[in-house]
Amino acid sequence: MAERVLVVDDEREICDLVALYLENEGLVVERLYDGAAALARVRDEAAPTPDLAILDVMLPGTDGFALCRAIRERHAYPVIMLTARGEQADKISGLALGADDYVTKPFLPLELVARVKAQLRRYKRYGTAGERAEAGPTLVCRGLVMDVPAHSVTLNERPLALTPTEFSLLRILLEAEGAVVSARDLYFKTFGEAYYEKGSGSITVHIRHLREKMGDSFEDPRYIRTVWGCGYKIER
Repeated sequence: MAERVLVVDDEREICDLVALYLENEGLVVERLYDGAAALARVRDEAAPTPDLAILDVMLPGTDGFALCRAIRERHAYPVIMLTARGEQADKISGLALGADDYVTKPFLPLELVARVKAQLRRYKRYGTAGERAEAGPTLVCRGLVMDVPAHSVTLNERPLALTPTEFSLLRILLEAEGAVVSARDLYFKTFGEAYYEKGSGSITVHIRHLREKMGDSFEDPRYIRTVWGCGYKIER
């Protein structure tokens, strides 16, 4: 069955162009041009669940941040935010709300398609649906327990609500068993696309949110340690 992508952008030309490129890749695309309509769609439990959403930040009715928040209240599928050029605050805010990636306008349609395909591959491999279909290990580190097949993480028996990207990053660090993993390698292992090397700085944002959910300290971490000039590692 073809994967379903929800595209929300009030600029119809952009929305329709993105849909055309994605449909040419065999994806099913649902287009919405209004934030309020998109919010109702996200909250409609009877509607088919998308495999990925592309959300413009600036929307009439409800902005992309509110949509991302509403998605994360119910679903773990990847979210890509579309932001205006130079709006670094938008990128950070989107990632803070659980977005998995961002694309700056204007953008090349083929680059967006590549990012969508990378996110779908990662979600299929590491996301809930993909992990339930394959056997896998349970990773343990001092009270931190990751059940890979069940796609669940607990810390001292407290469940952690992680986004697909956060889950993937934590799994890579746990599997490294205390070895340092560079931000570049984290991006490549998570998304499998060379172009992500240019934006590997957003790994810092994902790691920060992961620490916050774990109650980990940047200054004196119990789990995720920054090795300056090298990358990150799990303290064993």
